[in-house]
Amino acid sequence: MSLPIWTPAALSSEARSLDGNCWRLVEAQHRVSTLKLVDNLDEQALLEELIETSKPVIPRECRHLHYLLATPFRYGSNYPSGSRFRRAGKTLGVYYAAEKVETAVAEMAFYRLLFFSESPDTPWPGDAAEYTAFSAVVRTARAVDLTAPPLARNKQAWTNPTEYAACQQLADDAREVAIQAIRYRSVRDPQGGANLALLTCTVFATPAPVERQTWRIRLGPSGVQAICEYPGKRIGFDRDSFAGDPRLKDMRWIRK
Repeated sequence: MSLPIWTPAALSSEARSLDGNCWRLVEAQHRVSTLKLVDNLDEQALLEELIETSKPVIPRECRHLHYLLATPFRYGSNYPSGSRFRRAGKTLGVYYAAEKVETAVAEMAFYRLLFFSESPDTPWPGDAAEYTAFSAVVRTARAVDLTAPPLARNKQAWTNPTEYAACQQLADDAREVAIQAIRYRSVRDPQGGANLALLTCTVFATPAPVERQTWRIRLGPSGVQAICEYPGKRIGFDRDSFAGDPRLKDMRWIRK
């Protein structure tokens, strides 16, 4: 399939403003896990500092940000396999997020199922896993929207479930003309919610997350169930919810 031709100049002419909140999910143990290795909070703080020095460098323009916002922009190590708007290798970071928390949950549910699809002998977890959903405020005058004309005419290229070449080329060209964010349709969310690919940390209007929620996500033979106690929300994904991705076609749903 030939790639859509959008020159940097053409992308620049489509720049528009973007202002609002975006959501991501992380495992809830992202800080607590190190407590298992130490005897007190002072030792944990020291251990966290040592771990921090071993990680890739955070760009100078991101160092004022909370680590949850800055981490995707670290550089200095190889990005292993590439993603929708980021090539593999030593490439610039991309912060992926969703406009609604429900879309972020759908993305997480899909990628957890993908892990088990690629590991058919791994049993389903016995308990629900806990995740922290957090939102950040984004503001920029240099965004492009792949869900709106004229860029939407290449929808098939932007929403291919496994082939990212067109999106990666678009991101490369967007960076050339200082496009800072890309809005696109979530390929994973059955409801078709919108995602954001933030190409620079300078789009964050506040230095830290502005809202957090706790979600519990359970995977099993019938699909995925996600529950948030406050505010009360429940989302279910059955076996067919992500059927559009060929990598889940041979999922072994019944496991020992």
